[in-house]
Amino acid sequence: MSQDNDQKKRELVGFLGVGMDSTDGHQRLTRARHFFLVGGSAETHEHMQDTATRFNEALDRKGRSLSETAPDEAVDLLREALGL
Repeated sequence: MSQDNDQKKRELVGFLGVGMDSTDGHQRLTRARHFFLVGGSAETHEHMQDTATRFNEALDRKGRSLSETAPDEAVDLLREALGL
C-alpha cells in the first residue's frame, strides 16, 4: 500500500487533554464532543474545557464534523481555540 493511500485512511477522532498540575488530590474528568479531559488543577481543567468549547463552536460554524475536517485544519482550529 502506498503512503498516499495510508494517509487517506487516517481519521482524527478526537483529542485527549491531560492536566498535570493538580496538587489538591481532586480527580477531574470531562467528556465532551471530540474531547476527553483528565486531571489538572481547577483552573487548568477549566481552561481545557473552555478550549474544547471554543473548538467545537468553530467546527460548528464551519458546518462540518471532526471526521470531515482535515487533521491539519483541525490542529489549526485547536491552536485558535487555545489562543496561540
